[in-house]
Amino acid sequence: MSHEVKFCLVFRDMWQSAGKYVPRVDQLVQVAPAIIDMGCFARVETNGGGFEQVNLLFGENPNKAVRAWTKPFHDAGIQTQMLDRALNGLRMSPVPADVRKLFYKVKKVQGTDITRTFCGLNDVRNIIPSITYAKDAGMISQCALSITHSPIHTVEYYTNMAVELIKAGANEICIKDMAGIGRPYSLGQIVANIKKKYPDIPIQYHSHAGPGFSVASILEVCQAGCDYIDVGMEPLSWGTGHADLLTVQAMLKDAGFKVPEVNMEAYMRVRTLVQEFMDDFLGLYISPRNRLMNSLLIAPGLPGGMMGSLMADLETNLESINKNRKKKGEKDMSQDELLIKLFDEVAYVWPRVGYPPLVTPFSQYVKNLALMNVTQMLKGKERWSIIADDIWDMLLGKAGRLPGKLAPELIEKAQEENRVFFEGNPQDNYPDALDKYRALMKEKHWDTGENDEELFEYAMHPAQYEAYRSGKAKADFTADVAKRIEEKNAANNLPQKPQSLSVDVDGKLYKVVVSFGNSTVTDEPKEKEEEKKVESAPIVAGEGEPLLAPLEGKFFLVKNASDTPVKEGDTVVKGQTVCYIEAMKVYNAVAAEKDGVITQICLKQGDSVEEDKPLMMIK
Repeated sequence: MSHEVKFCLVFRDMWQSAGKYVPRVDQLVQVAPAIIDMGCFARVETNGGGFEQVNLLFGENPNKAVRAWTKPFHDAGIQTQMLDRALNGLRMSPVPADVRKLFYKVKKVQGTDITRTFCGLNDVRNIIPSITYAKDAGMISQCALSITHSPIHTVEYYTNMAVELIKAGANEICIKDMAGIGRPYSLGQIVANIKKKYPDIPIQYHSHAGPGFSVASILEVCQAGCDYIDVGMEPLSWGTGHADLLTVQAMLKDAGFKVPEVNMEAYMRVRTLVQEFMDDFLGLYISPRNRLMNSLLIAPGLPGGMMGSLMADLETNLESINKNRKKKGEKDMSQDELLIKLFDEVAYVWPRVGYPPLVTPFSQYVKNLALMNVTQMLKGKERWSIIADDIWDMLLGKAGRLPGKLAPELIEKAQEENRVFFEGNPQDNYPDALDKYRALMKEKHWDTGENDEELFEYAMHPAQYEAYRSGKAKADFTADVAKRIEEKNAANNLPQKPQSLSVDVDGKLYKVVVSFGNSTVTDEPKEKEEEKKVESAPIVAGEGEPLLAPLEGKFFLVKNASDTPVKEGDTVVKGQTVCYIEAMKVYNAVAAEKDGVITQICLKQGDSVEEDKPLMMIK
């Protein structure tokens, strides 16, 4: 008789592999009892990854969300797990050590049992401190091998990495096949090698369905001794998501493994609720293409979690590209044409940037580099003309060791820009910061929260947290939902009558009324309406020449709340970073193009800006 295999429902990743958002906390609490009643899950992935940022974007408090969402599973004896990014914590960029330590303490007391820690470069120096931090907080430390397929990433490479992590104290190992491109036979060998040396170490397998290997891989790793399998369920399984619970359960049962039975009545309740959440507003952020599996994904190796947002990125960039093509009298490019160009450019970029495993944030970095290269070259500019600071940190070694060698063309570009390569411990580049954020919260008269959980959120996600506290995040979110509903109804030729949407955020009900025309009205307080009118007022140009946005995104003067922004009247020099455009989860630095004085800053922090629109005036 084969051994027992247990299931984990990756509920958080199900949503974020399909689109931009996860359900609101009231929806999560609604679906939890039905998930429990299914009776087949030993674990549920409740948070981690982008979960915290999503709550802040909703205008919700992520600390309250985690606590309310994990409680029903604890009461039912089901373990909760989360995903964290080692040096990057819960965000796309590196995190100071004191913030990382606080992270585990906060999430443990809020109800998270297991932390799945991975490094996008597979640099164990970034993962090992998290083992200590997690265990000191009373959590189970599960360390992940980020799987990809390249000449460097062999069975021996991954076996040795697992051994090193277990020797460092990891309680469990995750085979994190984030793009689903791990070859079944090789994955089975990796699991067998680990189990042979450490038979009592639990192994959990995570894969995305996209390229089509995942079901075969699940059978191979189970035959090699895997203990837990991550699964999704309809209507968010397959495609860029995960293999469906029912398929996996039936396959393993037939192969002789001991697997739990599924309460189908409860399964259908969960399925119905998930569809209702999609029909409410979440489906507005899910591309129909993300429901499809595609073997074209084998070559670029882009992960399922990232594919959920990729199509939205393509839409934005395609619009910008086609505006430029129209100016030249050229024919519009289709999304399929742009997608193929992107995949081809990923194949060009990936080996030249040292084969980083294509997992967050480095999958986004490689994809963003490729997409920027494509868009810039289509506009007649050079390849590598826009490289964000965070991407440079990866190339220079500040985020960890690249598995492969950097291409000479990028080394030369770094030297031309006087950038310095780093060989030391990545954490040394990011000094402790909690005292700074504690002081900022004191200045703003903000409570640091129970167990310093609000301090943690501010230090981990400074820009998003400020937008949440100011109410801007809630206003932007409700307005965006209203806009998408209007566009969807107009595209479907629905009757031209007002539509309403109720959005419950952080315990407060916000009603959005959408009229089919130019007006969108919300029930926000009067002062908020006045503030929005000021923000949308026409910009009066200052003296000097405009500094134009190099791409479309959100405007920020600083990346971190503790940084000092430039202001009107400041003297700047050519090449000095004066602001940032946040696009595709990356802050892209914008430098002054000349020496001079800033006579006007044309936008406010967090405002959306189109490509080639003025950011500031410099004389």
